Amino acid sequence: MIKRDYYSVRTGKISPDNEVNFEVLKKLFLVIYKKLDADGYFQKYFGIDCTDGFIEGELGSEIDAIVFVNLRKNNLYPVIKNLDNYTEDDFFDMVEFLHDHCSKGLDGTYHSWNQCGYHYENFNDIAGQKHFREVMNPILKEYKNGYEISEKGEILSLPDSGLSTLIEADVPSKDDENVVQRVNAAITKFRRHSSTLDDRRSAVRELADILEFLKRDIKIVLNRKDEIDLFNIANNFGIRHHNTDQQTEYDKAIWYSWIFYHYLATIHTVIRLKNKKQ
Repeated sequence: MIKRDYYSVRTGKISPDNEVNFEVLKKLFLVIYKKLDADGYFQKYFGIDCTDGFIEGELGSEIDAIVFVNLRKNNLYPVIKNLDNYTEDDFFDMVEFLHDHCSKGLDGTYHSWNQCGYHYENFNDIAGQKHFREVMNPILKEYKNGYEISEKGEILSLPDSGLSTLIEADVPSKDDENVVQRVNAAITKFRRHSSTLDDRRSAVRELADILEFLKRDIKIVLNRKDEIDLFNIANNFGIRHHNTDQQTEYDKAIWYSWIFYHYLATIHTVIRLKNKKQ
Protein backbone atom coordinates (compact mmCIF):
# COMPACT_ATOMS: atom_id res chain seq x y z
CA MET A 1 0.00 0.00 0.00
CA ILE A 2 2.77 2.44 0.99
CA LYS A 3 5.53 1.64 -1.50
CA ARG A 4 8.23 4.09 -0.41
CA ASP A 5 8.86 7.50 1.18
CA TYR A 6 8.22 10.27 -1.32
CA TYR A 7 9.87 13.68 -1.58
CA SER A 8 8.23 15.63 1.25
CA VAL A 9 8.63 12.72 3.68
CA ARG A 10 12.28 12.10 2.72
CA THR A 11 13.18 15.77 3.11
CA GLY A 12 11.37 16.21 6.43
CA LYS A 13 8.84 18.69 5.03
CA ILE A 14 5.83 16.80 6.39
CA SER A 15 4.70 18.50 9.58
CA PRO A 16 3.74 16.50 12.70
CA ASP A 17 0.10 17.43 12.00
CA ASN A 18 0.25 15.40 8.79
CA GLU A 19 1.80 12.31 10.33
CA VAL A 20 -0.18 9.12 10.89
CA ASN A 21 -2.16 9.35 14.13
CA PHE A 22 -4.23 6.53 15.62
CA GLU A 23 -7.44 7.44 13.76
CA VAL A 24 -5.60 7.58 10.43
CA LEU A 25 -3.87 4.29 11.25
CA LYS A 26 -7.24 2.59 11.79
CA LYS A 27 -8.54 3.93 8.47
CA LEU A 28 -5.48 2.63 6.62
CA PHE A 29 -5.76 -0.69 8.42
CA LEU A 30 -9.42 -1.01 7.43
CA VAL A 31 -8.57 -0.65 3.74
CA ILE A 32 -5.98 -3.44 4.03
CA TYR A 33 -8.24 -5.64 6.15
CA LYS A 34 -11.08 -5.44 3.60
CA LYS A 35 -8.69 -6.27 0.77
CA LEU A 36 -7.27 -9.29 2.62
CA ASP A 37 -10.79 -10.48 3.42
CA ALA A 38 -11.94 -10.07 -0.20
CA ASP A 39 -8.91 -12.02 -1.41
CA GLY A 40 -9.76 -14.96 0.85
CA TYR A 41 -6.91 -14.65 3.37
CA PHE A 42 -9.27 -15.17 6.32
CA GLN A 43 -11.40 -17.97 4.86
CA LYS A 44 -9.55 -20.85 6.51
CA TYR A 45 -10.12 -19.65 10.07
CA PHE A 46 -12.95 -17.10 9.94
CA GLY A 47 -15.11 -18.78 7.29
CA ILE A 48 -16.90 -17.44 4.21
CA ASP A 49 -19.83 -15.05 4.12
CA CYS A 50 -21.29 -16.91 1.15
CA THR A 51 -24.38 -15.77 -0.78
CA ASP A 52 -25.90 -19.16 0.08
CA GLY A 53 -25.25 -18.66 3.79
CA PHE A 54 -22.29 -18.45 6.17
CA ILE A 55 -19.74 -21.27 5.89
CA GLU A 56 -17.79 -21.84 9.10
CA GLY A 57 -14.01 -21.76 9.20
CA GLU A 58 -11.77 -23.51 11.72
CA LEU A 59 -12.67 -20.98 14.43
CA GLY A 60 -16.33 -22.02 14.20
CA SER A 61 -19.39 -19.80 14.36
CA GLU A 62 -18.74 -18.08 17.72
CA ILE A 63 -15.66 -16.20 16.65
CA ASP A 64 -16.24 -13.34 19.10
CA ALA A 65 -16.04 -15.92 21.92
CA ILE A 66 -12.80 -17.35 20.52
CA VAL A 67 -11.33 -13.85 20.36
CA PHE A 68 -12.36 -13.27 23.99
CA VAL A 69 -10.73 -16.54 25.11
CA ASN A 70 -7.46 -15.55 23.41
CA LEU A 71 -7.35 -11.81 24.09
CA ARG A 72 -9.47 -11.62 27.28
CA LYS A 73 -11.44 -8.73 25.80
CA ASN A 74 -15.02 -8.27 24.64
CA ASN A 75 -16.31 -6.33 21.65
CA LEU A 76 -13.32 -6.75 19.33
CA TYR A 77 -14.98 -8.91 16.69
CA PRO A 78 -16.40 -8.37 14.10
CA VAL A 79 -13.55 -6.03 13.24
CA ILE A 80 -15.43 -3.61 10.99
CA LYS A 81 -18.24 -3.19 13.53
CA ASN A 82 -15.96 -2.52 16.51
CA LEU A 83 -12.85 -0.88 15.03
CA ASP A 84 -13.94 2.69 15.82
CA ASN A 85 -14.01 1.87 19.54
CA TYR A 86 -10.61 0.14 19.67
CA THR A 87 -7.99 1.49 22.03
CA GLU A 88 -4.37 1.29 20.89
CA ASP A 89 -3.89 -1.91 22.89
CA ASP A 90 -7.09 -3.37 21.41
CA PHE A 91 -5.87 -2.55 17.93
CA PHE A 92 -2.45 -4.16 18.35
CA ASP A 93 -3.97 -7.22 20.08
CA MET A 94 -6.32 -7.73 17.14
CA VAL A 95 -3.59 -7.18 14.54
CA GLU A 96 -1.56 -9.95 16.20
CA PHE A 97 -4.61 -12.24 16.31
CA LEU A 98 -5.39 -11.61 12.63
CA HIS A 99 -1.75 -12.28 11.72
CA ASP A 100 -1.91 -15.68 13.40
CA HIS A 101 -5.11 -16.53 11.53
CA CYS A 102 -4.21 -15.25 8.08
CA SER A 103 -3.76 -17.98 5.47
CA LYS A 104 -3.25 -17.81 1.71
CA GLY A 105 -5.76 -19.76 -0.38
CA LEU A 106 -4.02 -22.08 -2.83
CA ASP A 107 -6.79 -23.72 -4.82
CA GLY A 108 -10.53 -24.05 -4.76
CA THR A 109 -13.62 -23.34 -6.82
CA TYR A 110 -15.27 -20.16 -8.02
CA HIS A 111 -18.83 -19.68 -6.77
CA SER A 112 -20.44 -17.69 -9.55
CA TRP A 113 -23.86 -17.17 -7.95
CA ASN A 114 -24.24 -13.43 -7.39
CA GLN A 115 -20.44 -13.19 -7.97
CA CYS A 116 -19.76 -14.73 -4.56
CA GLY A 117 -16.11 -15.42 -5.35
CA TYR A 118 -13.56 -18.15 -4.71
CA HIS A 119 -14.10 -20.79 -2.06
CA TYR A 120 -10.62 -22.03 -1.23
CA GLU A 121 -10.02 -25.58 -0.09
CA ASN A 122 -6.27 -25.66 0.55
CA PHE A 123 -4.29 -23.00 2.39
CA ASN A 124 -0.76 -22.00 3.36
CA ASP A 125 -0.48 -20.26 6.76
CA ILE A 126 3.17 -19.25 6.36
CA ALA A 127 2.54 -17.57 3.00
CA GLY A 128 -0.57 -15.87 4.35
CA GLN A 129 1.21 -14.49 7.43
CA LYS A 130 4.12 -13.31 5.30
CA HIS A 131 1.74 -11.42 3.03
CA PHE A 132 -0.05 -9.96 6.06
CA ARG A 133 3.26 -8.55 7.34
CA GLU A 134 4.19 -7.22 3.90
CA VAL A 135 1.00 -5.18 3.55
CA MET A 136 0.63 -4.17 7.21
CA ASN A 137 4.17 -3.18 8.19
CA PRO A 138 4.43 -0.17 5.83
CA ILE A 139 1.53 1.56 7.61
CA LEU A 140 2.64 0.49 11.10
CA LYS A 141 6.07 2.02 10.59
CA GLU A 142 4.44 5.43 10.04
CA TYR A 143 2.62 5.41 13.39
CA LYS A 144 4.34 7.31 16.21
CA ASN A 145 8.00 6.22 16.30
CA GLY A 146 7.27 3.19 14.13
CA TYR A 147 6.17 -0.41 14.69
CA GLU A 148 6.31 -3.68 12.84
CA ILE A 149 4.94 -7.22 13.07
CA SER A 150 7.72 -9.74 13.59
CA GLU A 151 7.80 -13.18 12.00
CA LYS A 152 6.49 -14.51 15.31
CA GLY A 153 3.47 -12.24 15.00
CA GLU A 154 4.42 -9.78 17.75
CA ILE A 155 4.05 -6.02 17.48
CA LEU A 156 7.49 -4.55 18.09
CA SER A 157 8.79 -1.00 18.07
CA LEU A 158 11.20 -0.24 15.27
CA PRO A 159 14.84 0.05 16.36
CA ASP A 160 16.38 3.48 16.70
CA SER A 161 17.57 5.02 13.46
CA GLY A 162 20.74 3.37 12.15
CA LEU A 163 20.53 0.42 14.56
CA SER A 164 18.27 -1.91 12.60
CA THR A 165 21.28 -3.82 11.26
CA LEU A 166 22.44 -4.57 14.79
CA ILE A 167 18.97 -5.76 15.84
CA GLU A 168 18.58 -7.99 12.79
CA ALA A 169 22.11 -9.44 12.85
CA ASP A 170 22.50 -13.07 13.89
CA VAL A 171 24.34 -13.47 17.18
CA PRO A 172 27.67 -15.05 16.11
CA SER A 173 27.76 -17.57 18.95
CA LYS A 174 27.53 -21.36 18.90
CA ASP A 175 26.06 -21.35 22.41
CA ASP A 176 22.37 -21.27 21.58
CA GLU A 177 21.00 -21.76 25.10
CA ASN A 178 23.20 -19.39 27.10
CA VAL A 179 23.76 -16.65 24.52
CA VAL A 180 21.69 -16.69 21.32
CA GLN A 181 18.27 -17.47 22.80
CA ARG A 182 18.76 -15.07 25.72
CA VAL A 183 19.90 -12.23 23.45
CA ASN A 184 16.89 -12.71 21.18
CA ALA A 185 14.55 -12.84 24.18
CA ALA A 186 16.01 -9.59 25.54
CA ILE A 187 15.58 -7.89 22.15
CA THR A 188 11.94 -8.96 21.96
CA LYS A 189 11.24 -7.82 25.53
CA PHE A 190 12.83 -4.44 24.87
CA ARG A 191 10.99 -3.85 21.58
CA ARG A 192 7.45 -4.95 22.50
CA HIS A 193 5.02 -2.11 21.85
CA SER A 194 3.66 -2.30 25.40
CA SER A 195 7.04 -2.60 27.13
CA THR A 196 7.30 -0.57 30.32
CA LEU A 197 10.45 1.00 31.76
CA ASP A 198 10.70 -2.02 34.07
CA ASP A 199 10.53 -4.32 31.04
CA ARG A 200 13.31 -2.35 29.37
CA ARG A 201 15.44 -2.40 32.51
CA SER A 202 14.90 -6.17 32.69
CA ALA A 203 16.04 -6.51 29.06
CA VAL A 204 19.18 -4.49 29.82
CA ARG A 205 19.82 -6.66 32.90
CA GLU A 206 19.49 -9.78 30.74
CA LEU A 207 22.19 -8.46 28.40
CA ALA A 208 24.37 -7.62 31.40
CA ASP A 209 23.98 -11.21 32.64
CA ILE A 210 25.01 -12.49 29.20
CA LEU A 211 28.11 -10.29 29.38
CA GLU A 212 28.81 -11.77 32.81
CA PHE A 213 28.61 -15.23 31.21
CA LEU A 214 31.09 -14.03 28.56
CA LYS A 215 33.43 -12.47 31.14
CA ARG A 216 36.29 -14.87 30.40
CA ASP A 217 36.16 -13.85 26.73
CA ILE A 218 35.89 -10.16 27.68
CA LYS A 219 39.14 -10.41 29.64
CA ILE A 220 40.83 -11.68 26.50
CA VAL A 221 39.58 -9.05 24.03
CA LEU A 222 39.15 -5.92 26.22
CA ASN A 223 41.60 -4.17 28.48
CA ARG A 224 41.06 -4.12 32.24
CA LYS A 225 39.68 -0.56 32.39
CA ASP A 226 37.09 -1.19 29.67
CA GLU A 227 35.97 -4.35 31.44
CA ILE A 228 35.51 -2.48 34.75
CA ASP A 229 33.56 0.34 33.06
CA LEU A 230 31.32 -2.15 31.31
CA PHE A 231 30.09 -3.78 34.51
CA ASN A 232 30.14 -0.56 36.54
CA ILE A 233 27.16 0.64 34.49
CA ALA A 234 25.09 -2.43 35.31
CA ASN A 235 26.14 -2.68 38.96
CA ASN A 236 25.89 0.96 40.02
CA PHE A 237 23.12 2.51 37.94
CA GLY A 238 20.04 0.66 39.19
CA ILE A 239 20.14 -2.19 36.67
CA ARG A 240 21.25 -5.27 38.61
CA HIS A 241 21.07 -4.10 42.23
CA HIS A 242 18.68 -2.15 44.41
CA ASN A 243 20.26 -0.21 47.27
CA THR A 244 20.90 3.34 48.44
CA ASP A 245 24.27 3.48 46.67
CA GLN A 246 22.70 3.22 43.22
CA GLN A 247 22.72 6.24 40.89
CA THR A 248 19.20 6.62 39.53
CA GLU A 249 18.83 10.33 38.77
CA TYR A 250 18.72 10.15 34.98
CA ASP A 251 16.17 10.02 32.15
CA LYS A 252 15.47 6.29 32.21
CA ALA A 253 13.71 6.10 28.83
CA ILE A 254 16.72 7.58 27.04
CA TRP A 255 19.36 5.93 29.21
CA TYR A 256 17.92 2.41 28.97
CA SER A 257 17.82 2.71 25.18
CA TRP A 258 21.45 3.85 25.03
CA ILE A 259 22.80 1.16 27.35
CA PHE A 260 20.71 -1.58 25.72
CA TYR A 261 22.23 -0.97 22.30
CA HIS A 262 25.67 -0.45 23.86
CA TYR A 263 25.50 -3.84 25.58
CA LEU A 264 24.07 -5.54 22.50
CA ALA A 265 26.87 -4.16 20.33
CA THR A 266 29.42 -5.20 22.96
CA ILE A 267 28.13 -8.78 22.97
CA HIS A 268 28.50 -8.94 19.19
CA THR A 269 31.95 -7.36 19.35
CA VAL A 270 33.30 -9.65 22.07
CA ILE A 271 32.08 -12.80 20.33
CA ARG A 272 33.39 -11.70 16.94
CA LEU A 273 36.80 -10.76 18.34
CA LYS A 274 37.00 -14.09 20.14
CA ASN A 275 36.05 -15.95 16.95
CA LYS A 276 38.65 -13.97 15.02
CA LYS A 277 41.38 -14.90 17.49
CA GLN A 278 40.42 -18.55 17.21
